[in-house]
Amino acid sequence: MKQTLRVFQRQMPVPDNPAEALSRAEDACRDARAAGADLLALPEMFCCPYETAKFPVYAEEEGGAIHRGCAALARTYGLYLSAGSMPERGADGRVYNTAYVFDRAGEQIAKHRKMHLFDIDVTGGQSFRESETLSAGGAVTVFDTEFGKMGLCVCYDFRFPELCRLMALRGAKLILVPAAFNLTTGPKHWELMFRAQAMFNQVFALGTAPARDASAGYQSWGHSIAVDPWGAVLAQMDERSGAQAVDLNLAEAENVRAQLPLLRHRRTDVYTLRAADDNGS
Repeated sequence: MKQTLRVFQRQMPVPDNPAEALSRAEDACRDARAAGADLLALPEMFCCPYETAKFPVYAEEEGGAIHRGCAALARTYGLYLSAGSMPERGADGRVYNTAYVFDRAGEQIAKHRKMHLFDIDVTGGQSFRESETLSAGGAVTVFDTEFGKMGLCVCYDFRFPELCRLMALRGAKLILVPAAFNLTTGPKHWELMFRAQAMFNQVFALGTAPARDASAGYQSWGHSIAVDPWGAVLAQMDERSGAQAVDLNLAEAENVRAQLPLLRHRRTDVYTLRAADDNGS
């Protein structure tokens, strides 16, 4: 099994046009392949402005134009594509903030519906309610690749230590997080959160954000980031449009766990953590 991979994070503004977003995603694929990348990561809601009123308008069923387009890009450029997230209209008629991952053949290998909805009201800062138009998912998402197991969640999900721990316990060595922190939460918690979750769970953590757009209704903090299992920042961008490539050796997660065996030293005789679909850990 290969364990060293090059990831390419594309931090880009979100256009008010899904076709244009897909065109920008293709540009990112072209750049990623030129950089020798194995995996391309796109931002949260890369094809829809981050506004609650627009989520139902832009929502597509799985297999819609954006989903098909992302699958085709992964296949054409021979990349793993973490296709940010997009508004998905489920068979139940509800709308979800959904992240997909496609393999090099363009096959969907992971799907995660954001399970923690971003309903906040910070005094003197940001107020937002995803639940106005979005519904919550309910699955812990871990999937296999040629490099090993990876986890997937969306933005606000990553604040919850239980979810991150469950992904680590299910074997994830790298957690992919398309995210769009804002100018209130970003300066306070973005880097802190990624370093903390990577350190506590001894995983690589990759947060990919939209670039900041001063004309948008929602201002993204940007600062796409890659953190190693020790909690050290490997690379971080600023708020502008751009990209970064980072080499990750997923074997390092096991090396760190062997030296500092946090997961093995859990007191499961005293406490347990259980997802709805398992028997506890």
